[in-house]
Amino acid sequence: MSKLVTELHIIGENGNMFDTDMEYIIPLYQRAYAWEDKQLTQLIEDINDVAEDSNYYIGSLIVSKQFGRYEVVDGQQRLTSLYLLLNCLGIKTKPTLTFACREKSNYTLRNIEELLLENRSKIDMDRIEPGIQRGIRILSHELTKDHFDRESFMEKLAKIIVYRIEVPENTDLNRYYEIMNTRGEQLEQHDILKATLMSYLSDDSEKGLFAKIWDACSDMTGYVQMHFISKNNAVREAIFGSEWNSMPPNSWQKYKKAISGTTQETTGHKICDLIEKNFKVEDDEGYVDGDVRVRFESVIEFPYFLLHTLKVYVSLYGVTHEIATSKIVDELLDDKKLLDAFNRVVSCGITDTGRIADSKEDFARGFIICLLRTRYLFDKYIIKREYANDSADGEWSLKSLYVSGQQSKKKAYYGNSEFTRSGEWTCTNDWRTKTNIMMQSALRVSYTSPKVMHWITKLLIWLSEADCKNIKNDAITKFDKVAENIAIDAVRENFFQVCSNGVYAMGVNTPHIVFNYLDYLLWNDDRNGKKKKYSDFVFEFRNSVEHWYPQNPSEGTFEQWKDGVDQFGNLCIIQRNVNSKFSNMSPEAKKSTFKDMIVKGSIKLRIMSELTEKNGDKPASLYWKERAYKAHEEEMLGHLKKACNIE
Repeated sequence: MSKLVTELHIIGENGNMFDTDMEYIIPLYQRAYAWEDKQLTQLIEDINDVAEDSNYYIGSLIVSKQFGRYEVVDGQQRLTSLYLLLNCLGIKTKPTLTFACREKSNYTLRNIEELLLENRSKIDMDRIEPGIQRGIRILSHELTKDHFDRESFMEKLAKIIVYRIEVPENTDLNRYYEIMNTRGEQLEQHDILKATLMSYLSDDSEKGLFAKIWDACSDMTGYVQMHFISKNNAVREAIFGSEWNSMPPNSWQKYKKAISGTTQETTGHKICDLIEKNFKVEDDEGYVDGDVRVRFESVIEFPYFLLHTLKVYVSLYGVTHEIATSKIVDELLDDKKLLDAFNRVVSCGITDTGRIADSKEDFARGFIICLLRTRYLFDKYIIKREYANDSADGEWSLKSLYVSGQQSKKKAYYGNSEFTRSGEWTCTNDWRTKTNIMMQSALRVSYTSPKVMHWITKLLIWLSEADCKNIKNDAITKFDKVAENIAIDAVRENFFQVCSNGVYAMGVNTPHIVFNYLDYLLWNDDRNGKKKKYSDFVFEFRNSVEHWYPQNPSEGTFEQWKDGVDQFGNLCIIQRNVNSKFSNMSPEAKKSTFKDMIVKGSIKLRIMSELTEKNGDKPASLYWKERAYKAHEEEMLGHLKKACNIE
């Protein structure tokens, strides 16, 4: 780790982070302390969420060493909150945190104990700073709740880390603070990781090469090719070929030849970049036909992409933990543990060629190449949201970057990614592209948290295996099946293996992937038929599992259903914002009241609505409860069982 970066434990065996002879001073140009309920309760929740087996990064503190003390450039709100938290926990701190020219703030910090004890006779309340007093009150309230487990909290607090980053000497602090304040940015874990990996390289030119590739990959907007800016597109063509669409090379020497010595703007957020007067970010996402501007939005942010790529690297190079019984990477994709994840691979990882710790330079080179190659595959084969023309909501997209024009007049445009064998018609590729979009979007809306988007990792590993053999031959035509198998495994494990004795009654706990995979199957069957009834269907974030026949009917309108209301045949998935109005109505009332939502909703929901009809003298609700739901369930389960090969 860089000598300018220090790992600070909030509390430890030798005291706490404020037990230091170095004073932290918050300069006058910083705003007053302003954290309130939302931020402080989130701080407590973050600490309570810490796992027992690893450290937990909670933010960075940017400082400048000035006259024997640290001037806090960024992170003062978190720093002050941690100081208050320790005092509210009864942990003694040295008076090493002060505010420049803010006498009330300093007086309040020195009298926290009296404020907690409400010894108003011993303090001058006119000298108390209201914002800090409010923070003390909020923290004290959270720490004295009945369910608060102090012992567990203290154990977790001992695992919390803050990174203190010193800005280089002679940094223009006014300009730095102005930029950071305007953009609302602070140095994040991935910035620290970048500096750490670069420190493994001994040659400055190689560090520069690493930084340029990292910066291009860190911008998750658009396509990575467009983040390599150089005269006459020289770098872009050296890496991605004359058509800008070839897989980047797997050779460090080729990158040195392609990039070293060329002029290229980087897009990182290094401090030395930020303080340059001419600092700017190139933004060229390309055009579609007709020069209509487009914008592509990634389904994950860069820290998560780094974790996916680390897993790809571990898979490709067979990295294992030096302790055979320990995992080299966690299953959960936790951006708060980004540094911990990489530190474990570097310090404990073993490959066929030996320990990674003994060849950190090779790891840095190998990982940055893996990062670029994985990003290229991600852009080309993992869905995005595309915003074109006047579309406000965007649509799911699977496109590749292509070029038109010659030499210096080349221009990027976007077309469907190719999933065809050589010689097949374009319409065949459009058909496969649509299938891939539908399957991936079904996975995307099922797993809304980026921490559990393991489907992305699995697809990237499949694409990357054996030097990308799968995208060089006809195997790519089966890419939708690779994604579908991920859904099948999830449905088998979390639905069919959970439900026993032929009873499928998980109620609102039914995994979302079950509904979304079923909708995919129904859409696919419809597409292969003649009616094309569901051709307008798209996967959206329908995040609430609801009962079609209600669990708690509106009082006095119709009878309660106790023994079958949680059955799969009586369940549907809808948008959460419809939930409160939808839940207690009868099936026929839902059908008539929510026509517009249903016609654009889940395919299973549409079918349920169609089946809600009275039968002879029996009202629709009663007939649904007695017979129709069961027939519907058997049909829907039939689709799932056949696809999942369940007897």
